[in-house]
Amino acid sequence: MQNRKTAVNSRERTARLTMRKEIMAVAWPVLLELVLSALFGMIDMMMLGNIPEHAYAAAAVSSVGLTNQPLFLGIGVVQAFNVGGTAIIARYYGAGEKHRMQNVLKHVVLFSTLFSMILSLFGLFNAEAILAFMGGEPETVAIGAIYFRIICISYLFQSFNMGISGALRGIGNTKTPMKINLRVNLLNVFGNAVLIYGLFGLPRLLVAGAAVSTAFANFVASVQMIRYLTSGKSELTLDWKEKFVFNKKTMRDILQIGLPSAGEQLVLRAGAIIFVQIVSSLGTVVFAAHQIGMNILSLSFTLGQAFGIASSSLVGRTLGRRQKGMATDYATMTGKIASNFGMGLGLVFFVGAESIVGLYSNDPNIVQSGAMALRIVSLVQPFQAHQLTTVGTLRGAGDTLFPLFSTFAGILVVRIVTAYVLINMYGMGLMGAWIAIVFDQLIRWLVIGFRFRSGKWRNVVIT
Repeated sequence: MQNRKTAVNSRERTARLTMRKEIMAVAWPVLLELVLSALFGMIDMMMLGNIPEHAYAAAAVSSVGLTNQPLFLGIGVVQAFNVGGTAIIARYYGAGEKHRMQNVLKHVVLFSTLFSMILSLFGLFNAEAILAFMGGEPETVAIGAIYFRIICISYLFQSFNMGISGALRGIGNTKTPMKINLRVNLLNVFGNAVLIYGLFGLPRLLVAGAAVSTAFANFVASVQMIRYLTSGKSELTLDWKEKFVFNKKTMRDILQIGLPSAGEQLVLRAGAIIFVQIVSSLGTVVFAAHQIGMNILSLSFTLGQAFGIASSSLVGRTLGRRQKGMATDYATMTGKIASNFGMGLGLVFFVGAESIVGLYSNDPNIVQSGAMALRIVSLVQPFQAHQLTTVGTLRGAGDTLFPLFSTFAGILVVRIVTAYVLINMYGMGLMGAWIAIVFDQLIRWLVIGFRFRSGKWRNVVIT
């Protein structure tokens, strides 16, 4: 009897070890890609924040922060519809129906391209009005408008790239997007240094230089994505010779999964825009510290997002094979791993707050305010990582409605109301804003955890 128990325990340990290795094999390229992308974004802001003219530098950082909110809204909606493509491709891949994947990819790319064109044109013609609506001061709007217009062009290529990356992740190929994005981000950082500061005899374009470099890097990424899909090296291919046939059912399935995610992103970004308007009233210097803090916080999001993508792919494929129990096992283990990493990251944020914020600015007021914000949000890192990972699980299963509920409750109700009360009624300033972020993350963690424990996500049907 004891030998039998020992054998069973040994098999279970081996199975858990195999599962952990598979999770990390899918997650680490995504984590590396997202972390490096966030770091490169941080370097971009550091370069702008260290422009010798301090008044211009603060306005440049603030203008990029204001521009990022409507940009993230557009990116978020495109990513949301990519969720549908990722989930469907993962199911087809797991079920062995690989011949159906290319048609799904083409539908995703078509929608992403058309949608991004509409948003880009709107941004090009309304740049100043959008930045003013975001609460930007006149100097910030003047500096940010040209940056915003160039980024609108970059957004076209970025949307295309996200559609292909999402599809590749659906089949578990996370290394190719990572390699491509690593190369182009290095190119972007180099281009930023050259064009912001005017190195090698080129003109000193300041904030506009950062936008031009980003647009060129995204264009190069698009070229490399297409080359890979047409090279014959991938199980997911893009054959231009094969006639594209629009399929209402495919589009309906993508929209059925993607629309709640799109709604989630709209709620998230609408809440973020309102939040920015509340915080921007505290003044340019405080808002610059806030934007630096949010830029650093974006690094922590990459942790949960990476494990969420891994869980989405693995859960989607196991559900495609009708292995519901294994899907739960993958999701549970991925969430635990993410939480452990979140604890470590929170410790780094708490201990090294001044040093990290000091990389962005040498203004002591900005460093002090930013460090305070970073320490507050360090406490919620394990919950944030687990929540984002579980959201990835639900998306991989095609269950995208509850993430919408959690985001609505967290950001539009808890974060906005708490920030308004703590800032305007209790005079807590930036501290009040970041306490609101913590409350938001905890509420979302509770709502998403409730849905996961119900097990209903395993029964979502994708035809």
